[in-house]
Parts: sequence; C-alpha cells; structure tokens
Amino acid sequence: MLVLGIESSCDETGVALFDTDRGLLGHALHSQIDLHAAYGGVVPELASRDHVRKILPLLDSVLEQSRVKRSDIEGVAYTAGPGLVGALLVGAAIGRSLAWSWGVPVVGVHHMEGHLLAPMLETPAPEFPFVALLVSGGHTMLVRVDGIGAYRILGDTLDDAAGEAFDKTAKLLGLDYPGGPVLARLAEQGNSDRFRFPRPMTDRPGLDFSFSGLKTFALTTCQQQGKDSQTRADIARAFQDAVVDTMVIKCRRALQQTGVPRLIVAGGVGANRALRDNLRDMSGELGAEVFYPRLEFCTDNGAMIAYAGARRLQAGLHQGLEIEVRPRWSLEELASVA
Repeated sequence: MLVLGIESSCDETGVALFDTDRGLLGHALHSQIDLHAAYGGVVPELASRDHVRKILPLLDSVLEQSRVKRSDIEGVAYTAGPGLVGALLVGAAIGRSLAWSWGVPVVGVHHMEGHLLAPMLETPAPEFPFVALLVSGGHTMLVRVDGIGAYRILGDTLDDAAGEAFDKTAKLLGLDYPGGPVLARLAEQGNSDRFRFPRPMTDRPGLDFSFSGLKTFALTTCQQQGKDSQTRADIARAFQDAVVDTMVIKCRRALQQTGVPRLIVAGGVGANRALRDNLRDMSGELGAEVFYPRLEFCTDNGAMIAYAGARRLQAGLHQGLEIEVRPRWSLEELASVA
C-alpha cells in the first residue's frame, strides 16, 4: 500500500511516500527556522501560512523523486495532533482534500506516535515490546510499547519539556534561535567541573520529569556569575549534563522496572550527542539495546507520519469526510493495531 504522509504540526513541513512492500520511497522537508528567527520563537500564524505555501510543492518534489504518479497513491496520512491548531488544520485540510479527490482512504496520525515509530524505518528495526523515550521541544515522556497503538505512559513531563528547557536556557544565555542545538555545541567548550546543577526528581521514585527548575537555576547562575564567553559555555555544559543525567537515570529505571531489554529514543533532542553517548554506556551496563531513527528523522518529518499512517490504513483504520485535529491528544487514547 502506497501512502502519502503530511507533517505540519509546528514549524517544519514534511511530505513523504511510504510503501508497505518497498519501504520509504521519498521524502522532503522544509524548515521554517529562518522565518521565525527574527521573532526568537515560532509565530503560529506565520507557521500556518508557510505550510499552505509549501505542502503541494513538496508533494511534487517527492513524486518526482519517487518516480510515481499521484494516481498510484492508495492512502493519505496527516498529522492530526498534538500541535499548533492552525498548522495542524492546514495539513489536515490538504490531506483530506487530496484523499477525497483521489478516492482513497485517509487517516489522522498522532504526532508522537509518528516519532515513536520512526526507528521502524531503519534496519534493523526494534522488536516489540520496547520502552520509548520521546524527547522533543514539546514533549518528554517514557512509554512502554507492546505494539502499534498499545501504549502505556510510564512517565511524563510536569512542566517544561527537555527541548523547551534547552531553548529557553539558550535564550537567557543570549544564544541564537533555535537555541537547543546552539547550546549543545557551546556545552562542548564548557568545563564540567565548574558548576553542578540539580538532577530534578531523581531523588524520589517515579519516572516523571521536571525541567523548569533547571532553567531557573541557570538564570540565577548567570546573574551571579555574569555572561562572559567561558562562563556561558560552563553554564551550558552544567545545564546539558543535568538534563542528560536526568533522562539517563529515568531510562535506566524504566528498563529495570519493565524488564524490557530495548529502548528507542526519538524526537529532536534524541539527536543530542551527549545523550546518545550516556545512553549507550547505560544500556551496555544493563545488557539492553538502544535504537534511534537516522538524524534527519529525529526532528519532525513526513516519513514518520507516512509510516504510522500506512500501518493504520493497512489495518483498516480510516476516517470519514470530517477534517478534525486535536491540539491535545494522549497516546493512550489511540486504537491498537493488531
């Protein structure tokens, strides 16, 4: 089954074609970083307008890349949530309209399910069950995954997600937008012995996360120590070390508590080198395996939506004529795919 996937939940426009027999045939991604950089963050109205401009040209590009015709497409998947409601509506309206005009089924995909299943596009793909660390700008959670749609949230963020905390801390350090990757690069120049930030919620049982306190700790440290270039690098290092250590500690707990020997890591922060190095060491100690999507699929992309949508359409799950999005949507509400 050849499925078109459309991702438009925030500030990246992604389009991809996935075939359940041949795999990923093509994908294209447009980032809105330059559009939003002048504002220091995502402007929802500008994001929505840019998705309108980009989706169909990206579709033409992917069709040419894949050497298939529109008439070959057998299903459409679009991101239905969570995300910015205006941005979601653009992808939903275009996806639903294309499916209607082609006479093919359509399905709305949960954005985080797309991230969770992105490692399935790789070889070797992880086997079920596994524990998933979903870590992005808007979400940080640990999920037990027994199959597609069979999700149990083990831990969630109580305030700022890790990616959000990275971006906000980068902003208070005066770093360019988008701040998370810039902060990670700056941290490589920092002295790990100068500052030590707390590892929030690791001194108590449970798998929930809280990163807003680290942002405040970084602000206080800046006010006390100043913002010369080395101090900024040292603060960046201390902040990143605290976030990474916290996530590694919680991942270790999740693997030990569930007895599952496989961990997948997905979402934009999953590309962080320090996180990958520390998870590799931790999983080696436990005798567990760690899986990641390729770096280009850590951030939002159409390929993950095409894959997740293809598996749901293949199972006979699809929607009617309604155009529906859900800015807030729990993974645990999804129907299981046998």
